[in-house]
Amino acid sequence: MNSTQSILERVNPISNTGKMTICQLAEIGDEDCISISKKLNLNYSSIKSVPEDKIISRIIMEVRYRTIESMFEKTGYNTLVDLPCGFTSRGLSISRKGKKYIGLDLPQTIEELNPIIQSLISENKDKYSNLNYYGIDATNLKSLEKALEDVNEPVCITTEGLLMYFTQSEISTLCDNIYHILKKLGGCWITADPEASLQYIMTAQSIFKEKFMEIMAKTKKRTEKIADVNIGVNSLIIKAGDTFQENIKNAMMFLSNHGLKAERLNIGDYMPEIGSFSNVKPEEAESIKQKMNKCAYWKITILENNKEFQLIKDIKYNEFDIKNEIKDKKLILEVTGRIDTLTAPQMLCLYEKIKNENEIKSVLINCAHLDYISSAGLRTFKIMKNDVEEGVELSNVNNIVLDIIKQSKFDELLKIMN
Repeated sequence: MNSTQSILERVNPISNTGKMTICQLAEIGDEDCISISKKLNLNYSSIKSVPEDKIISRIIMEVRYRTIESMFEKTGYNTLVDLPCGFTSRGLSISRKGKKYIGLDLPQTIEELNPIIQSLISENKDKYSNLNYYGIDATNLKSLEKALEDVNEPVCITTEGLLMYFTQSEISTLCDNIYHILKKLGGCWITADPEASLQYIMTAQSIFKEKFMEIMAKTKKRTEKIADVNIGVNSLIIKAGDTFQENIKNAMMFLSNHGLKAERLNIGDYMPEIGSFSNVKPEEAESIKQKMNKCAYWKITILENNKEFQLIKDIKYNEFDIKNEIKDKKLILEVTGRIDTLTAPQMLCLYEKIKNENEIKSVLINCAHLDYISSAGLRTFKIMKNDVEEGVELSNVNNIVLDIIKQSKFDELLKIMN
């Protein structure tokens, strides 16, 4: 792994979860995914995981992957915006059907995937003329608008396996961004994520009976370790249990506060044939099929005629910039703009260059002109904090950034001097 790729993955460690998905689809027999995984030099058997988790995740992943695509086809829209697209081959299959596909993901994912896709279509590029990939930050509206600047028709935005990694501030920002896009272009947002826990529980119950709770707890712990964030703690992730219906209402109220409304689409009504069912007993597969009729993905659209709703429009962020100086072995950084998926790697790269050339005992970050920080930015602060003897201090933190830091409990790790 080169140093640039290392930095990208350190500020966004969940990017590698997409490689597990492509391996799973390849094992099921998806020819395009087999081709992509070979070019990535991936071998699913080498990815560390317990057998029970592999069985459950493979089924859930395929159900999600096939069903979301089926839901898109039934919307009648011509353009699919896949957020995040991961390393999957969906773009190839959608393009072959004459539809337009726009794959969006973290910059490091797109930098690795796009050359592979281009090599696979090199002999028949005309057939895939409606296939494009862009590196973006989902919380950065400017990057999303740039990726979609040539689109002038309604879109279907699809989201799988993303929202549970978002903090509360990130999910709020994402919903505002989705609103902006749908308000401008029309269309819908289909996501598999809000009720993912219920789908996982029902699949695990069907296969492992009384052991399913133990398996779920271990899986959650492993995922949080990889992601370096708490999983599923924002307003769009529905926790299964006695308050499930109430939690759904609260999530829909959250959406309405962002100008959006949701319709629950029954998975069983859209789910095509699932190849990974052959890996479990017939009665277990049948049980899962029946239980999918109790699970739903969400189709989200603009909430019309809501006079009370007012979104903060056209937020002007300053251009990202970092000034630095060293005083008495203290590195002083003055940050302007946003620290997110797109800019956090630049900050970490600068820090490590300075640290390699100088003796640094502490870091002071002047946040007077810091407009926004995502989990990638907070993760960068944490990396620096763990790397210097006397830790990281933040000064002049505005209320927006301070709220994000507190929501993520990073105020317990960092010294804040306001």
